[in-house]
Amino acid sequence: MIDTHSHIYSEEFDSDSPEVILRAKAMGVTHIILPNVDSESLPRMLALEAAHPHYCYAAIGVHPTSIKENFHTELDLVKSELERKKYIAIGEIGIDLYWDKTFLNEQIQAFQTQLQWALDYQLPVIIHVRDSFAETMQTLASFKNKGLKGVFHSFTGTLAEAEEIIAFGGIKIGINGIVTFKNSGLAAVLSQIDIRHLLLETDSPYLTPAPHRGKRNESAYTALVAEKLAEVYAMSVEEVDKITTENAKEIFKGISESEIIS
Repeated sequence: MIDTHSHIYSEEFDSDSPEVILRAKAMGVTHIILPNVDSESLPRMLALEAAHPHYCYAAIGVHPTSIKENFHTELDLVKSELERKKYIAIGEIGIDLYWDKTFLNEQIQAFQTQLQWALDYQLPVIIHVRDSFAETMQTLASFKNKGLKGVFHSFTGTLAEAEEIIAFGGIKIGINGIVTFKNSGLAAVLSQIDIRHLLLETDSPYLTPAPHRGKRNESAYTALVAEKLAEVYAMSVEEVDKITTENAKEIFKGISESEIIS
């Protein structure tokens, strides 16, 4: 299985990063995708990727909560990185209106710019959406039918919203520990969606699945998300693993078949 969204390069893992990787491998996690946050997170993320080549894959982008007055400077760094090396995706990008609506226009501009770069560099996008589904879909509208691929990270929406994402085409839905939360209602929504639209993720160190809620999340817990999906879809964990891994490879072309670790 592939953890398609994990921030295990963050300082929360400074004391035991090698052990975190070993635990993930022991639980059957074959690859981990590392979405960037901004210029401050970039060196840490690249260091982890370099320490675990063909296992950890770095994405490049500016998280919407990092879009401030100086967002052009942050975007300039992303552009230079896209020219410098090959990344697995552009992300984590999008619109977040939960914490602050002050820079909505700047967030939209940055999102549009990075979506266009995804097309220019033929890379998928990792999309962050929080209290901003309508604004996100409106921004995406001009990119429909242009070959854009990617994932709506940490989906918590309604069936109608899931169907709108699926109808857009080329975009999967990222599912993490929230699906294990008793009151989330997410499992009921997913039961009405084909599993071939889903990707596994953790969003480590956040959104730790049950029964470990309240503790630091890590990529090994991808297996707990897979177990919950197996329950939702009445299939084996092995089937969930196989289907979601195929889904991830469909989006993240940078993971080649020869690199999948058995």
